[in-house]
Amino acid sequence: MTNPSSLPPEWAPQRALWVGWPRLDHEWSGGMEAARDEIAAFVRAASRFVPVRLAAGDEAAAAAAHKRGLDTVCEVVRIPTGDIWLRDTGPLLTEDGRALCFAFNGWGGKYDMEGDAETASAIARAEGSLAEAFGFVLEGGSLDFDGEGRLLTTRQCLLNPNRNGEVTEGEVETLLKDALGGTEVIWLGRGLHGDHTDGHVDNLARFTGPGRAVCQAPYGDDDPHADVLAEAERDLRAAGLDVATIPSPGRILDADGEVLPASHMNFTITNGAVLLPIYDEASGAAAREALAPLFPGREVVALPARAILEGGGGAFHCMTREVPGAA
Repeated sequence: MTNPSSLPPEWAPQRALWVGWPRLDHEWSGGMEAARDEIAAFVRAASRFVPVRLAAGDEAAAAAAHKRGLDTVCEVVRIPTGDIWLRDTGPLLTEDGRALCFAFNGWGGKYDMEGDAETASAIARAEGSLAEAFGFVLEGGSLDFDGEGRLLTTRQCLLNPNRNGEVTEGEVETLLKDALGGTEVIWLGRGLHGDHTDGHVDNLARFTGPGRAVCQAPYGDDDPHADVLAEAERDLRAAGLDVATIPSPGRILDADGEVLPASHMNFTITNGAVLLPIYDEASGAAAREALAPLFPGREVVALPARAILEGGGGAFHCMTREVPGAA
């Protein structure tokens, strides 16, 4: 690729926000309607700040969105989708009108759904962006950007042989810098326990400004992710970043008593707002209070995301993709 430019940070102006919409009931273990209710609430909240485009993968999904009245607050767009995780299946959009479309292999071959491989190019066409294809497997949720050339990621994901075979840290750094215009890659180790993405960084730590990052502190004495959270904070500080912490959700279990990879890091930043997923009233309130000072001038909107997490494994950041530019 010629003339790479650093991707804008998520807090840069956005002219639209894409949101995924569930359509495959069997992928949600019977919880698709509950997840749709939470996503509908997210769409209504986000639409107060940015034009929302809801990605409906088929006519039945579009009809379900219309039935909930979402067409009155957003644009319902028919494009090919498998699941809702547009952060990973969609393109990385640049400020100069390009759509960087990396290869997608179902998170290392774990989830192969018809439509997911076509989502990136479909969003590029819908936005009138120039699509640039890359053969390297890369999901958007595995990266975060601070707008000044710093890229944040994890070794567990980007060096996992289930994506691109045996690649070295240096080879990945060169690709990221060449393709995305980055100048520094900051590596964290592993992601949350039970994260089927193999440690996406958007569940672990996020940039809040140039050279500034936020991660989570354990919540409660039985936080199952305490070891991972401590490692992430240590590595961020060692990289020379200005680091803040907010409480994690703590121990969040599914109906079978299994630990879920619940994370307050999976927030979506948009014009004038940060949309924060919560899974427990007490830990959610604590996280909202701690996050607000890190985004002055933005309203932190806390919304339930437990059904999305239980049925799909992710939350708000995973299911969204911003379009840079003036609204």
